[in-house]
Amino acid sequence: MSSPDLNLLLTLDALLAEGSVARAAQRLRLSPSAMSRALARLRDTTGDPLLVRAGRGLVPTPRALELRERVGHLVREAEAMLRPAAGVDLRRLVRTFTLRGSDGFVENFGPALVEHLRAEAPGVRLHFRQKTSKDSAPLRDGTIDLDTGVVDAGTSPEIHTRALFRDRFIGVVRHGHPLSNGPISPARYAAGRHVLVSRQGLDRGLVDEALQALGLQREIASIVDGFCAALALVSVSDLISAVPERYTRNLRGHLYSFALPVTTPEITVSMLWHPRTNSDPAHKWLRDCVRQVCAQ
Repeated sequence: MSSPDLNLLLTLDALLAEGSVARAAQRLRLSPSAMSRALARLRDTTGDPLLVRAGRGLVPTPRALELRERVGHLVREAEAMLRPAAGVDLRRLVRTFTLRGSDGFVENFGPALVEHLRAEAPGVRLHFRQKTSKDSAPLRDGTIDLDTGVVDAGTSPEIHTRALFRDRFIGVVRHGHPLSNGPISPARYAAGRHVLVSRQGLDRGLVDEALQALGLQREIASIVDGFCAALALVSVSDLISAVPERYTRNLRGHLYSFALPVTTPEITVSMLWHPRTNSDPAHKWLRDCVRQVCAQ
């Protein structure tokens, strides 16, 4: 058995509402002959004449009267379903959003973000997840709703992105460390023992490339996969680390920070999301909240 033509629901709704082939045709912007053919198809599909002549007009059959309210409801529901999403009522919104960020995102931006969301949408809960790779699959399959990080050539091309802020790398040591006093030259900086942050476990980074251009090389005493671990080591030793300034602002108040004596490229921290959620009003609101918090 072939599937029914659901476009006939619109035709039936117009015919039953208007009680006239001509007026139904005008309502749907069809010719009277096209509407007459559609009525014939409806009669064939339903096995009922639906509208029969009474004098100069048409009157509905009992079957048509039975269908009229149901058809009207179905058409209104379909129209509502296909309209653009309306604005979200934040005070009544109950939803959990999963955000993924590199080590330090929660510590630096999490408290302000949680408070910002609580003030506008008390029913919203945030689930923070640690970023262990740049794989876009969790965005694609809906495991995470919003990602943060540096966009590069490996980012999946269909992913939407928006820059949050620019950042630069700075040096960090404990108070009382030799580098906390006096000018810091590239040679003096390179002579110390360093902690390298590398999620992939690499033994070189941007600082090493900048030092190499000056004919210098530093000693990497330890490699860690996150900024929090690097700062923890620095705080209780004579190790030196290079970390992004804004990204770690709330993590290094007890440490001594200084401008690197070499030039390294700035980075742009962005938020990333899948096209599936691009038009979702609640997701739009979440992205705006993250943007506002990161701009502070």
